[in-house]
Amino acid sequence: MNTALKLASCVIVGTLLSACVEDTGSAISSATPADQACLAAVAQTTGNSQVRLLSSEFSEAGTLVKVGVGPDAAPWQCIAYSDGATDAIMSLTNEGSA
Repeated sequence: MNTALKLASCVIVGTLLSACVEDTGSAISSATPADQACLAAVAQTTGNSQVRLLSSEFSEAGTLVKVGVGPDAAPWQCIAYSDGATDAIMSLTNEGSA
């Protein structure tokens, strides 16, 4: 088999395999401890265990974590502290209600 045909075969197979990868957002297992604390706190506050990490901004004062809740990933936010505590859990779509 010549080199050009081998290369073409690899490109086609690689393209087909990459089409099978689905981006499902950040998994809880890859989240930091602060992210995990906020995911759990938001799930408990909302009564909905279907939560996913939308974003996380570290600060020494506290990590601001944005969480998507439910099938539509309604945005919520939470602040996590280095001691594991969380605070300021609120909806970002419902005028900040908890």
